[in-house]
Amino acid sequence: VDGQPLRAREAKKAGGRKHVYIALNKPVGITCTTESSVKGNIVEFVGHEQRIFPIGRLDKDSEGLILLTSNGNIVNQILRAENGHQKEYMVAVNKAVTDEFLRGMARGVRIRDEVTLPCRTSKLAKFGFRITLQQGLNRQIRLMAAAFGFRVTQLRRVRIDNIKLGALKPGQWRNLTDAELKGLLPKQLDW
Repeated sequence: VDGQPLRAREAKKAGGRKHVYIALNKPVGITCTTESSVKGNIVEFVGHEQRIFPIGRLDKDSEGLILLTSNGNIVNQILRAENGHQKEYMVAVNKAVTDEFLRGMARGVRIRDEVTLPCRTSKLAKFGFRITLQQGLNRQIRLMAAAFGFRVTQLRRVRIDNIKLGALKPGQWRNLTDAELKGLLPKQLDW
């Protein structure tokens, strides 16, 4: 225009952001993959107009909070274990929860070829407990519980750092707030 080259403007998303950041209450049966050939994949389930992908994973047979974004540059920052992002779960098991079981889970458990990091646990009900992890090994809680002879019957993630599942019903999603984004990655300036 007027002798100057045109530059494409970046579309702004929710809250004037360049990227999409979503909190989803993933129902059981949805697979955390971007592979369109996988039936029940999370990307098609959400059906967002932007190209988004999950930050981390939540087993197909688990439910609860998972984050999705269109910003591939921050995924590794969030997933990096040394960043110590807390993930809180409510878990139901097939046997009565004991103090010994909770203490053992909290100390760390050998699964496969490593010992899990210490974590926080508390009893919620006769067959239920809360666990807060700072690590995200594949099927970690299920394998930890199995090491003590327990079988997980229900697993729901309710929090990732400062982002809570809240009142989101299974299958519902919402955009993250500015405060949630700043809490998740305080050094990130460009949302």
